[in-house]
Amino acid sequence: MNPRPALLVQGFSAVGHLYIHLFTAFYAVMVLALEREWQLPYHELIALWTIPSFLVGAGAVPAGWIADRWSARGMMAVFFIGIGASSIVCGLAETKLGLVVGLSGIGLFAAIYHPVGIPWLVRNAVARGKALGFNGIFGSAGVAVGMFATGLIIDLAGWRAAFILPGALSIATGIAFVVLSRGGRIGEGGIAHRETPASRGDMVRAFLVLLVTMLISGIVFQSMQTAAPKLFEDRLPWLAELGTAGVGTLVGIVYLAAGAIQLVGGHLADRYPLKPVYVLGLLLQVPVLFAVALLGSVPLLFFVMLNVVLSNAVLPAESMMLHRFAPEKHRNLSFGIKYVFAFGSAPLAVQFVALVHGDTGEFYWLFMILALMAAGAFAAAILLPSAGGSTRAPAAVPAE
Repeated sequence: MNPRPALLVQGFSAVGHLYIHLFTAFYAVMVLALEREWQLPYHELIALWTIPSFLVGAGAVPAGWIADRWSARGMMAVFFIGIGASSIVCGLAETKLGLVVGLSGIGLFAAIYHPVGIPWLVRNAVARGKALGFNGIFGSAGVAVGMFATGLIIDLAGWRAAFILPGALSIATGIAFVVLSRGGRIGEGGIAHRETPASRGDMVRAFLVLLVTMLISGIVFQSMQTAAPKLFEDRLPWLAELGTAGVGTLVGIVYLAAGAIQLVGGHLADRYPLKPVYVLGLLLQVPVLFAVALLGSVPLLFFVMLNVVLSNAVLPAESMMLHRFAPEKHRNLSFGIKYVFAFGSAPLAVQFVALVHGDTGEFYWLFMILALMAAGAFAAAILLPSAGGSTRAPAAVPAE
């Protein structure tokens, strides 16, 4: 098999992963500029992301369903162009309503990526854990770039440019993707893997448990991503001298450094049984979140990064377990359901962050409660059936 189609699939899947996390993360920094520009309180502005973040989850099931029945390539093209156009709409907004309309478009088109791009990647990967780990680095890089570049562009050219420039870049990527797809250089096929089919009972048990763990993990991840810029601004007062770019850069460094750990997580998922890798990653998050609730200064930075590291490290094992236990003909739909829970938790997280900070002016209780929730996810994960490790074969299915 010519490796180029598979490499292009993995390349565009990685770029798409960067974009989805960039476009769903950068508003957490953008809101710091809007506080000053529009003279509105933080909790009111951050709450504008509630409906858009709901759409990121709610749109995942129909996106996966359409991809199963139509085309992963077609849905990826819609993703690139749609999310870019929506970001430009945000940059042109004059009112809160206009901003919510643009943000809602970002949320709706962002819903496409995970239930389409991740199964598409897995079908074209030989070493699935390694491929997912590499892909995960781009997701973390998306958060990092979203935080860093947004803060920098705001300080240099204003918040409108921070919406418009990445939007134009995504549209250009979508056009390139369509051209290569029509030229037959990007396909839908993938690498053949030999796996022992899971029993129906194990499928049902694994899916129900994963729904619980993915929901809780999603709330923890989205709460940290939403709160981190304000958390650093509140507890690291010396950042004020560096402006919005300083806050965005620091959060970006945390996510970028932590993202590289997904390669380690992917290696572990390829080499060891999936369940122990997943369960241990969830357990370690509990004391880390308690530490974030209590600490400031350099220790706070360390434990925030460690939480992001652990959140990222379990993702390859989680995706491989879902792929392992999902019926083959409904894999996109199954990933869509996963991301309803993973990203459907975002509006809960946004409201949770806004409520806690609005009532207390701090984030102590936010992270104390998140630590208890992480303990619940660990307890649920113990009930997962054994999923084994990754099994692969060199045989290949030609790209369509």
